[in-house]
Amino acid sequence: MDVEGPSILSGNGAQSVESRSRPVRRHLDDAVYQFTQQNLPACKPVLTPAWVISMFFLIGVIFIPIGLLCLYASESVIEIVDRYDIDCVPDNLKSQKVAYIKDNSVSKNCTRYLKVPQNMKAPIYIYYQLDNYYQNHRRYVKSRSDKQLLHGLQYNDTSSCNPEGENNGLPIVPCGLIAWSLFNDTYSFFNGADAIKVNRKNIAWRSDREHKYGKDVYPFNFQSGPLIGGATLDPNIPLSDQENLIVWMRTAALPTFRKLYGKIEVDLEEGDLIMVNLVNNYNTYSFGGRKKLVLSTTSWLGGRNNFLGMSYVTVGSSFIFLAFVFLLLHVKNPRLAAFLRP
Repeated sequence: MDVEGPSILSGNGAQSVESRSRPVRRHLDDAVYQFTQQNLPACKPVLTPAWVISMFFLIGVIFIPIGLLCLYASESVIEIVDRYDIDCVPDNLKSQKVAYIKDNSVSKNCTRYLKVPQNMKAPIYIYYQLDNYYQNHRRYVKSRSDKQLLHGLQYNDTSSCNPEGENNGLPIVPCGLIAWSLFNDTYSFFNGADAIKVNRKNIAWRSDREHKYGKDVYPFNFQSGPLIGGATLDPNIPLSDQENLIVWMRTAALPTFRKLYGKIEVDLEEGDLIMVNLVNNYNTYSFGGRKKLVLSTTSWLGGRNNFLGMSYVTVGSSFIFLAFVFLLLHVKNPRLAAFLRP
């Protein structure tokens, strides 16, 4: 005889289960809706006119002192800038500058005198500045081989270096137009009868020296082809120690740029007359370029550059001006000010 037990899905039992499950389903539905519709708790500030005007004033009050501090740091940097590419051409050849720079039989030695305007504390950085020189030209930037700079002849593909890729069937080390056009003016400094030593070590980025240029890669055939460009390199020194090359190979983004030549590690006093014996080798006359020698100190912000300070002052002044405009609108017509707020 079959005996049927009580059914939980019938009568009052079924209604009881259903009533208990409704809150659970409702909770799950609410959670799914909040997730799918991203109906999550959030901060929604109300941009009242008073709040907007206060924030504009606050930003201006913060930015303007920062800008003035940056300008003060920039102006505290002492610079000596001397353009020498015109004055170092003999008077009888000033109308034939390109012929002068290409004629190896004509002496390129030149003497310049720089007067120190204020006390300059060591280290004093020596830069050469080039104007109207587009190192960011697409073909120029691509004419190099980073793998060859690191691995040398183990990487023989120099197709990217054309037209300075090979010489007598061997890859040129380093290859490419960037290396080929290496800056080759030289400077020596004297304070009276005393020579000023120029430290040319640690002028390149440490990451470049250690990770981008091989310690066993030597420029054994650089500038030995029929087409000679800029400076030569010592074939007995590996590329990782050729810091003038490393500095030059980090191409500039703008047509006016400075590159570090070396450091003077003694103080210069106000009124000192520095004699500079330079060799004017680099050809900037063919493309209307300009060459300058720069001696500069630094501050906590770096070299002299007013752009950052002027940017802060300009932005801060603009915010304070807008705050005054909104304040006047709010006082005169609160409805219009509320309409114009962000």
